[in-house]
Amino acid sequence: MELSQIIPHIEVLVFASEKPLTSLDIVELINNTFGFLEERITLDQVESAIQGIREKYDSEFYPFEVRESGGGWQFLTKKDYHKTIAQLNGDKFLKRLSNAALETLAIIAYKQPITKGEIEAIRGVNSDYSIQKLLEKELILISGRNEHLPGKPLVYSTSKNFMDYFGINSPEDLPKIREVLADQVVEATIIKPEDFTDKPIAEEVAEEHQEGDVSELTVNVDGELIVRADEEEGGEEKPSEEL
Repeated sequence: MELSQIIPHIEVLVFASEKPLTSLDIVELINNTFGFLEERITLDQVESAIQGIREKYDSEFYPFEVRESGGGWQFLTKKDYHKTIAQLNGDKFLKRLSNAALETLAIIAYKQPITKGEIEAIRGVNSDYSIQKLLEKELILISGRNEHLPGKPLVYSTSKNFMDYFGINSPEDLPKIREVLADQVVEATIIKPEDFTDKPIAEEVAEEHQEGDVSELTVNVDGELIVRADEEEGGEEKPSEEL
């Protein structure tokens, strides 16, 4: 079967499906449709057809595109039209996760599978409400029990809805922590001797080197703290010991 014949069937399957369709799903569905044919389509043919479909809808002429999200292929509107669509979907479309829920979800996404106790140990607060809300939104699921901990507590993992919600195909697509922190510049703290004492530094040095007049202290052209020599020693300046 020619690709030109396959493409319309792939488009209608992706368009009509309530869930993301994988390439293997599409192969099976199309072969079921044309089951009477001796020559069955292959995965390579479907993937080539999908690539052509993606290039087609990448054009500015179309307000939507075909993207792999949530583990399969979907028709999704382009970002430029999200505000327009929000008017139809109202609060449901615009609803956002709370900071507490996002924090809990991030911990589960990066540490999964993880128990509630482990989540609370990281957050430092009770997470019952956040976990319950994430379960209700089907962004996480109970993926089993930790057999190695007392009581065998439930463990949580992200769901396919989570991947669909954030437009990724697997937890491996999440940005790496080091990549996120790479943009943050940490400046060094400059520490001066004065930070460790209430006294002027000249007085500190005077007490250590000569129990006399602080006026004997000065700074040379190189910025070093020095002690004037007695006039009978030729008037040469001697650098003070390092502080």
